Amino acid sequence: QVQLVESGGGLVQAGGSLRLSCAASGVTTSMYNMGWFRQAPGKEREFVASFSCTGNTYYSDSVMGRFTVSRDSAKNTMYLQMNRLKPDGTPMYYCGIGESLIAIRSDAEVDYWGKGIRVTVSA
Repeated sequence: QVQLVESGGGLVQAGGSLRLSCAASGVTTSMYNMGWFRQAPGKEREFVASFSCTGNTYYSDSVMGRFTVSRDSAKNTMYLQMNRLKPDGTPMYYCGIGESLIAIRSDAEVDYWGKGIRVTVSA
């Protein structure tokens, strides 16, 4: 059974940094595409970044240059280093795994989801 558990969220001031982790079990992450999404209250979930099984990375325009996605295969964990955070409310961040060969850049490519973790960026 595939399980994804996000951690590292919390409260941070605008301009600060946080690192999110997504620990996976029941799957060997190096064989799959993994991605990060976020959802603000009342809004649709949106793609943030992803790490493909071939080692390629993808970012949304809104986080390009500020966020870095990485993976530690030995720990079966994906990370999202978020720098220069902007005060955008209290979105939930979700990690996901996709079983297809298509790199994750939307919900459609995700087969398993974590429960999410909240990040609050204060002005």
